[in-house]
Amino acid sequence: MDFRFTSSQLELKQTFDTFFEAAMKDAPAVCRDNPMATYSNDEAFAFHREMQKRLGEKGWLSLPWPKEYGGSDASIIDQLIFNESREQYNCPGYDHMGLGMFAPTLLVSANDEQKKRLLTPIARGEVQYCQGWSEPDAGSDLANLSTTAIRDGNEYVVNGQKTWTSAAHRSNCMFLLARTDPDSKRSRGLSMFYLPMDLPGIEVRPILLMSGEYSFNDVFFKDVRISADDLIGEEGKGWAVTQNTMNFERSGMGMYTSGLRMMDQIINYVKRTQRCGKLLSENPLIRQKIAALYARLEAGSSLALRIACMQEEKGLSLTAAATASESKVMGTELSKQVYTLATEVMGQYGKINESRWAPLGSVTEAYQHAPGPTIAGGSNEIQRSIIAWMGLGMPRYRITK
Repeated sequence: MDFRFTSSQLELKQTFDTFFEAAMKDAPAVCRDNPMATYSNDEAFAFHREMQKRLGEKGWLSLPWPKEYGGSDASIIDQLIFNESREQYNCPGYDHMGLGMFAPTLLVSANDEQKKRLLTPIARGEVQYCQGWSEPDAGSDLANLSTTAIRDGNEYVVNGQKTWTSAAHRSNCMFLLARTDPDSKRSRGLSMFYLPMDLPGIEVRPILLMSGEYSFNDVFFKDVRISADDLIGEEGKGWAVTQNTMNFERSGMGMYTSGLRMMDQIINYVKRTQRCGKLLSENPLIRQKIAALYARLEAGSSLALRIACMQEEKGLSLTAAATASESKVMGTELSKQVYTLATEVMGQYGKINESRWAPLGSVTEAYQHAPGPTIAGGSNEIQRSIIAWMGLGMPRYRITK
């Protein structure tokens, strides 16, 4: 398979690169040093919102969408090029929940009125979303959720709790999965909703990480009333709605671009840093580790390009979905290895944060954050099951309760 970009795609890449390079010169230092600070730092979040609006004005957030909903009818490869360039310059401004998850759901499952009302603000970068899925007793086993949304005339009344809700304290919208049939079990009787976060009865409480970062939340619902017009898809069919995807860029290219960016910083560090009178780059063990990890990241980038090409040609088939799960497992595992290597080659300096003695920036925070993505968005154990079921045609196991 030929992964070379066309001349017009290379031109587009140059346009993105030029924009992001210039934009990041004006970014707060915290955005350049700590990619995880977007939702935990006020200054970083303000810059994120500024970039959202700028990117929305350019129409870059929704390139493959239909034009009537704020898109450009562009190809998935164009979206991949945008995502790669943005990640290369570590630029915020992309709402992963709204753009990456809820928008494709709307395009597949929403009615025309909902698409026009909800997609346009996302495309313009005017809103920030969070995901109301995980619960204390229903994380990876999402079908076990217990939050209820009971119909009452033209409204649904929501009661329950969501947890590990990324950016809930920064968001003005949520897409919520709740049980509309309280007597149903597992995936039956679940429904998807659009939810404004300023409705009465919503309480957001912080969950502090070991690094002190505040990005996650518990969200409590007490008699919260949602308009029936904000039910996405059919009542009781929410599980199918969550499975719906559209053939937009879901390759995971950003993970590999981020990893390669960090690897380039590590390589520059070992080339200029001496220990025991010798450059670290002369240490054969360090050279071996860098070479092996860099090769895996390059292989991951090729996998991401393959997924985008598969989606471009035949949509998100079962094979493409399984391959996307492969990329998720590979990319998140490699991310852990990258930041482990960074802390190793820096030695004692790898434990220092926000200091002139921290030559690679906030590596400690990135190191502490790296295990999270192996769980978030469907744990890697679940992704391996998807690979087995959808990719290899192996039998499913049954959960009995």
